[in-house]
Amino acid sequence: MSRSLFSIASLLLGSAFLFFAGGLTGMLLPVRGGIEGFSSFNLGLLGTGWAVGYVSGCLMVPQIVTRAGHIRAFSVMAAMACISVLMSSLLVFPYAWIILRALAGFAFAGAAMIVEGWLVERSDPKSRGMIFGTYTMVNLFASTAGQMVIAIGTPETFQLFTVASIFYVIALLPTALTKSQAPAPLARAQLNIARLWKNSPVAVIAVLLTGISNGSFGTLAAVYGRDIGLSVSGVAFFVSASILAGAAAQIPIGFLSDLIDRRLVVILIALVAIGSDSMFVTHAPSTTELAIIYSAIFGAAVYSFYPVLVAHANDHADPSEGLQTSSGLLLLMGCGTMIGPLLGGVLMSIQGPGGLFVSTTIAHIGILLFTIWRLTQRVAVDTEDKGQFVPISPMRTRTPQTIVFADGELMEGKEARGTASSDE
Repeated sequence: MSRSLFSIASLLLGSAFLFFAGGLTGMLLPVRGGIEGFSSFNLGLLGTGWAVGYVSGCLMVPQIVTRAGHIRAFSVMAAMACISVLMSSLLVFPYAWIILRALAGFAFAGAAMIVEGWLVERSDPKSRGMIFGTYTMVNLFASTAGQMVIAIGTPETFQLFTVASIFYVIALLPTALTKSQAPAPLARAQLNIARLWKNSPVAVIAVLLTGISNGSFGTLAAVYGRDIGLSVSGVAFFVSASILAGAAAQIPIGFLSDLIDRRLVVILIALVAIGSDSMFVTHAPSTTELAIIYSAIFGAAVYSFYPVLVAHANDHADPSEGLQTSSGLLLLMGCGTMIGPLLGGVLMSIQGPGGLFVSTTIAHIGILLFTIWRLTQRVAVDTEDKGQFVPISPMRTRTPQTIVFADGELMEGKEARGTASSDE
C-alpha cells in the first residue's frame, strides 16, 4: 500500500496545490467583493458563474483531452485558472468577475478530471479504494488550508490573488514532468432526466434542491459572515467548520443509510437542516464561536444529502448504468448550484444576511415534503439489495472522472447483489 501511495505522491501533491488555490480563490473573491461594495446579488452571481463553467467543463473537457492530449490539456486548464485569478485582481468589477469565475470553474473541472484520470491509471483495483480515500482527504485539507490563508493575508490587495495563481501553476508540474503513458480517455457525463426519474424521483428532486441549498451557502457564506460582523479570520473559520463537519458526519450517516430506508435518512437530515436554517434566521449568531457552532451543525446536515441520494439512486439503477446515474445526478446537482447563489443573493439583497438561510430553508422543506410523499408511493429496497454507500467530499469538486475513481471497476460490484426491481 505504501508503495502504491509513493508512486502517485507527485500527483497527490499536484492535486493538493490545485485544491489549495481553489479554496483560497473561492474565499477571497466574496470577501474582496464585499470590501469593494458589491451587492449580495452580484456576489451570488459569482457562484452561478462558477457552476456554469464547472458543468461545462465536465461536459467538454473529455473532448478537449481527446484532441490535445492530457498534458497539453492540463497546461491549458492551469493557464486558464491563472488568467482568471490574475485578471480578477485587475478588473475589480462584478460582471467581469462573473465571467472570469465561469472560466475558473471550467478550468478547475478540467484540471481535476485530468489528475483523477492519471490516478486511476496508476492505481490497481486492490489499492484504488485506499488511494481514493487518501486523495479525498488530501483535497479536503488542502482546500480548507487555502480558505484559512485569507485569515493571515490582506484581501484588499493583490497579494492573495498572486498566491492563488502561483499554486495553480505549481499544480501543473507533476503532470508536465511525468514519464508515464497518458491515461485512458476521460469519462463523459450524461444527463437523462427521464431515466433518472424512472429510477428514483426522490434523487432527482432532492439532488436539484440540494444543489440550490449548497450552492447558495457555498458561495455566500463568506458574505453572510462579513455582514454579521465577523472578522476575516472569523469568516474563514465559519466557512471551514461547515466543510469539516460535513466530512465527519458522512461516516455515521452512511452507516445508518446502509441499515434502514435511505429515504428515512434523507428525511432525518432535512429535519436537522431545517432546524439549523431556523437558528440562523431567528437567532443570528452574536459571536464568532456561536457562528462556528451553527455552521458545523448546518454543514453536517447539508453536505450529507448528496452521497445518500446517490446511493439511493444506485440502489434502483441497473448495474450497467452506474456511471450514467451518478454522472447524471452530478450534472443535476450542478444545475441546482447555478440557481442557488442567484436565489440566495436576491433574498439577501431584500432581507439582509438572513435571506441566505431563507433560500436554504425553501430547498430543505421541498426535500422533506417530497421525500415524505414518495414514502407512500414505493416500498423500500431490501437491505441485502442495497449498494455500498460511498462518502463524497463536501465540496463542489466532484467530476465524472471522480465517479470512475471512486467506483473502481465501474459498479461491477453491484452485479453481485442483482438489480432492484423497478417497482420496489
